[in-house]
Amino acid sequence: MKEIVTDIQSLGIRVPADIHGRGGGAGPAEGRAFLIGDVPVTVPISAPYVARSPYSLRASGDGFVLLREDREILPVGIVPEPGFYSERDVDGIPFGKIALLHGVDCLATTVLQSCVNWKTERQCRFCGAGVSLETGGTIDRKTPGQLSRAARKAMVQDGVSHMVLTSGIGDPPGDEMPYLAECTRAIKDAAELPVHVQFAPPHDFALMDGLKDAGADTVGIHIESFDPETLARTAPAKAAIGLDRYEAAWKRAVALFGPGQVSSFLIAGLGEPPASIVQGSEALADLGVYPFVVPLRPVPGSGMQHAIPPDPEIMKDIYRAVARILSRKGLSSKRNRAGCVRCGACSALSLYETPADRLICHTARTQTELAAAMAVRRRVFIEEQQLFQDSDADDHDPSAVHLVLKSGPDIVGTVRAFRGESGNGHWIGGRLAVCKESRSFGSARLLVKEAMKRVKKLGCTRFTAQVQEKNVPFFTKIGWRAVGPLNSHLGLPHRLMEADLDTAPDECAGLAQQHFTEENR
Repeated sequence: MKEIVTDIQSLGIRVPADIHGRGGGAGPAEGRAFLIGDVPVTVPISAPYVARSPYSLRASGDGFVLLREDREILPVGIVPEPGFYSERDVDGIPFGKIALLHGVDCLATTVLQSCVNWKTERQCRFCGAGVSLETGGTIDRKTPGQLSRAARKAMVQDGVSHMVLTSGIGDPPGDEMPYLAECTRAIKDAAELPVHVQFAPPHDFALMDGLKDAGADTVGIHIESFDPETLARTAPAKAAIGLDRYEAAWKRAVALFGPGQVSSFLIAGLGEPPASIVQGSEALADLGVYPFVVPLRPVPGSGMQHAIPPDPEIMKDIYRAVARILSRKGLSSKRNRAGCVRCGACSALSLYETPADRLICHTARTQTELAAAMAVRRRVFIEEQQLFQDSDADDHDPSAVHLVLKSGPDIVGTVRAFRGESGNGHWIGGRLAVCKESRSFGSARLLVKEAMKRVKKLGCTRFTAQVQEKNVPFFTKIGWRAVGPLNSHLGLPHRLMEADLDTAPDECAGLAQQHFTEENR
């Protein structure tokens, strides 16, 4: 089924004339929500390229059947228009102009429809948020009262189980967040729904605390593309924010909301190389951010309305690669509490997910995880090996990259890496520690290989470590070589060793390296 979903989200479905979908708006807007089995899937149905799709829909009995080139594939349901659309709020505004059903049970709204970048050279070319406002499909500012009543009505009448709040970007970015927090609080008070809030990295990260205090369950901080040229061309305002600030915002959000409860949209088909999506997904997942990969859905009236979505075969390769990353990093859409990741209708990624690996390795994402890593080091280096008397912490720890190894919920290993003083691409590894009961199953190998991959991505050209003599054969076997004589280090015989960084794992191996075609640009 996952291959069919991937196909139809890129190619669309030709539907009978009496079936209509959503036109403009924020996010992957153009299309209609269908049910394949019990999986909600949003699919384009009216864009020009859909006329060439091999997939079509035909009435069959009380429902519909999906066809490919006139051959029946499987039965399909159409998510009906919710009942609350036809009703009005106390001020006479239709509830359908206040919030919309996404997928099958997700209520979504753009709280502040206006954006400081709309109709400027900084506007996101793929966004149609202003289109629905200009065509009268929504209202500019939804009040907390309107949203709380819409949420209550949709929950009771139509079975909505979670809600998404997004907004145009304020000036400066973040000025909209106190209002988003006010709306979140009103919704939680009226309907007690899990709430997902989307925003750009704010000028003051403390504004995220306000969302947390208001009851927000998950958040989305969307970068859209990790390819600098693509981002500058399609989303200049996001490019101007800069990757460093996005990364700092993701880290702060993960510390507040927890790993797997922070997400970022990555839109495939903007003109970027597919490999950049996989590389960006790995960077996000390592931080505890779920990379919500979606194919470009050209929105009528947007700056990319004449583009076409990416080839479904490329999307399948991307999904498979990102799903492997999610397994290695211990993330799953099934554990997400609210929002686009939980809904999943605009992406086939969740269908490619597999169970988490038995051992997972990633950056220490929170202070709790870092403290647990330090506890492992204490057990190994102080209590077991007695290399230190009271503490093995040193001046390198604050600036080091700390990786942790997890078995289930428990941190059972760690390693660190830091830049050498010369500043010429030299990185130094150390403090490799694994609890006694977890030293089989390739634990140390996984930590070292992950460290090699990490420093290579950070520009490392030479990665060295002082290795205890008894561990030299192990390091040799995984791609390291001795570059110095035996020496005394911490009172034990060690040997300086250097990694062959060409043996570091590469999630993009076998993935098409070309850019998406000009048609996608």
